[in-house]
Amino acid sequence: MINDAWKSADYRAEHFLWSVEDRVGTVTLNRPERKNPLTFESYAELRDLFRRLSYADDCRAIVITGAGANFCSGGDVHDIIAPLTKMTMPELMRFTRMTGDAVKAMRASPQPIVAAVEGVCAGAGAILAMASDIRYASANAKTAFLFTRVGLAGCDMGACAILPRIIGHGRASELLYTGRSMSAEEGAAWGFFNKLTETPLTEAQAFARDLANGPAFAHSMTKNQLNMEWSMSLEQALEAEAQAQAICMQTKDFERAYVAFASKQKPVFGGD
Repeated sequence: MINDAWKSADYRAEHFLWSVEDRVGTVTLNRPERKNPLTFESYAELRDLFRRLSYADDCRAIVITGAGANFCSGGDVHDIIAPLTKMTMPELMRFTRMTGDAVKAMRASPQPIVAAVEGVCAGAGAILAMASDIRYASANAKTAFLFTRVGLAGCDMGACAILPRIIGHGRASELLYTGRSMSAEEGAAWGFFNKLTETPLTEAQAFARDLANGPAFAHSMTKNQLNMEWSMSLEQALEAEAQAQAICMQTKDFERAYVAFASKQKPVFGGD
């Protein structure tokens, strides 16, 4: 029998911190002295890690956060922005496609991703939060899709596709045209943040553990359908969901839930 399972707990990250506990993987962007900016190498490693997580059998949910008091300040000005001004068009296309691939990998990973946001969440950092499935934030979180402030378009790493679906077209347009910071209160009121809390990382990890202890296969199916149904008609979506639910009805977790219900007990899911 072919078994492509991968033990993600054995992975040793080079450009950020990675740990797995209670089947929850945690990515910690770890350059707090500079508000956790991304580099060419960390972009690529994030992309590769999320791709590999499709084969992980010991990780059922993911938390992404930043060390210190900030989430992520975006692309490093000295390590990324300066070199980009000297690149040729083919080199620039390779870079922009690579950063887009990081978002693709996040959305394609079967594990739900929970972002824990504090302080600065800007540029590509705002994109990482946006590409997550759930977002918890502190009251001091400041989220800025600031690409226009450095002379670029707001259409970076899927922002024009994903952000309007979260907060609405008009609000997304304002943020992407102006590059201004969205306050934590605005983010919560507009649906970007699921919750404001004094302890976003603690609550994000608790939520991720609940997901990890749930029907993991079914959760991955939900995430897949949320992605796929963006471009479907209602008729196509109903058929896709009928097939997805029929597949889930063949899982052991579906049977476990029924047996537990019949016995008036809480189901213990195995993720299969």
